[in-house]
Amino acid sequence: MMGLFFLLCFSGAIFLLRTQGGQCADIIGGKESVPHSRPFMAALVNRKKLSCGGTLIKDNWVLTAAHCFPSEETYIVLGAHSLSKKEKEKQIVRISEVFVYPGFNLKTFENDLMLLQLQTRAKINQAVKTIPLAKSFNDIKAGTPCLVAGWGKTSTRGKASDKLLEVNVTVLERSFCNDKKHYNSRPPVTTKMICAGDKQGGKDACLGDSGGPLMCNGEQRGIVSFGGRKCGDSKYPGIYTHLTKDFINWIKTITGGDTD
Repeated sequence: MMGLFFLLCFSGAIFLLRTQGGQCADIIGGKESVPHSRPFMAALVNRKKLSCGGTLIKDNWVLTAAHCFPSEETYIVLGAHSLSKKEKEKQIVRISEVFVYPGFNLKTFENDLMLLQLQTRAKINQAVKTIPLAKSFNDIKAGTPCLVAGWGKTSTRGKASDKLLEVNVTVLERSFCNDKKHYNSRPPVTTKMICAGDKQGGKDACLGDSGGPLMCNGEQRGIVSFGGRKCGDSKYPGIYTHLTKDFINWIKTITGGDTD
């Protein structure tokens, strides 16, 4: 595990970011998932409260966002539908190592991905499975339908969802998201990012969904990264880390081989 001093400083920075209301990453305009139908979903929990989402990519590795850096008290919940109820499918696993992608920038959210190595291997079954990562690295065309899932808030001022939710979003042109009416004055949406949501608003990720997957055509193509001050605002669609070839190669190097 990384040094405690760095961990506390990093966590403090994230706390300030969240409490200032600058970023928004939870499911808006979606529906409750069929229980255990997304068996790759992972929840990062700190003191019994949801911190972020993530995905199980190998039986002992979880992929999430770099800005979700865990504390020493953070643990991983796998196989959950409800975070509060007792479910026989649940597996609780501790984190042994943390790997933040080199060059992660907390101001611009460039390179916003992180790997968590688990202390024990997950038991793979119907409720706990790995997610297929991107095998093609072409840019995702605008208009492509994708899905995002998580236990985050259902409104900017609301509470986190106890049950797993999901929503269908559409990939939007970066030129649209970088327009002066949208993210022009915010961190720019680069080729390492995907902009997705709905041009009419109302479909989005929100606080608590950070680190969760953007799934397109059956593969994880992105990671929930940041958004506007108000979740579901048509002016500020959700921004996702784009799982490029460089990112996938880094994941393979750190985890010691191919993922599913």
